[in-house]
Amino acid sequence: MKTNFLFKTALAAAVVSTVLFACQKNAKTTDTTPVASTGVSAQVKQNIAAMGFSTDQVHKVEGGYLVEGDILLTDENFAEGSTGPVLRIAESEQYRTTNLVKNLPRTVTVSISNLPTVYSTATQNAIARYNALNLTLKFQFVSSGGEIQVIGFNQGPSGGYITLGSSGFPTRKGNPYSQIQMNTNAQAYGTNPDVNYLTSVLQHEMGHCIGFRHTDYFNRAYSCGGTPTNEGASNIGAILIPGTPSAADANSWMLACSNGGDRTFNANDKVALNYLY
Repeated sequence: MKTNFLFKTALAAAVVSTVLFACQKNAKTTDTTPVASTGVSAQVKQNIAAMGFSTDQVHKVEGGYLVEGDILLTDENFAEGSTGPVLRIAESEQYRTTNLVKNLPRTVTVSISNLPTVYSTATQNAIARYNALNLTLKFQFVSSGGEIQVIGFNQGPSGGYITLGSSGFPTRKGNPYSQIQMNTNAQAYGTNPDVNYLTSVLQHEMGHCIGFRHTDYFNRAYSCGGTPTNEGASNIGAILIPGTPSAADANSWMLACSNGGDRTFNANDKVALNYLY
């Protein structure tokens, strides 16, 4: 599947405003596209809704449609039916997609190109965080040609948000999503990006690449603010991971919106990762 997870952060005219937003649960991870003038047909929105994604702020982009600010859906996704359990609506357990990385144990290579050194350091830090869990799925940093390639793009704020990064879901064949895009615009991370913040965004995007949906997909207002939204049934897969909590989990690394800080795995995230991998 192809989903682009776009970490976003609520913007205001000055840095002070951003800090205030962070206090309100904001730096947002999704919704980086304006709602108006997107040119998305009613049929496409119907397809998106049937897949269990929000039809708010849908935006036509190269290769497909950007939904929930960070997920890229393609025509192939629309044609692909679910072969897994029906989505279960709950409070805040960890959720995965139907497709996962297969052929375990396995080491997935990750490379980075045409980005400043701090992004390379953050990529290696994110890899180290996953590998420290001793999962059957491991990551290895390589100089080029990785199965997951981290690349840059430059995009300023839109509609009060700015995209921090994006990625997608595993393929039907069981390979991880092949690309993570990181925003190099100064309004995303500043002129001197904090390596720990970059690490947390990359860690999140890698989570999508191996099949994790947002922990609060059922109500993205939990981490993003705004109007509570529950997406309902899905054919793309939002499958409850056994052993994860039914109460609110404020610190999950897969919450829809960034809090502007260094968010890593909490105890429940580790349960979810160990269950799958």
